[in-house]
Amino acid sequence: MSNKNQEKGKFGKTIEGAEKLSLGISIVVAVLLGIGVGIVLKKYTGFSWMLWLGVFWGVAAAILNIKKEYDKLKKEFDALENDPKYKNYKFHIKNK
Repeated sequence: MSNKNQEKGKFGKTIEGAEKLSLGISIVVAVLLGIGVGIVLKKYTGFSWMLWLGVFWGVAAAILNIKKEYDKLKKEFDALENDPKYKNYKFHIKNK
């Protein structure tokens, strides 16, 4: 058994898949939490624009989650670029 397989353990693939699924869930949760905060602020302040402020905060949090995941994946792919196993591959892109 390789060292990498020992690190992941029995449920390594399941956890890895759940991490990828968690991005979609975190987007929904961020927007719903923002809407919830907006509703509470609207109720306690009486300003109807507070709801929209909460929606904005939720969408901003969702975008931040997407950016964090993108940066993490980019770091992983950049590490693959320097892997000697993939050094000899050449990609040819045909321009029209």
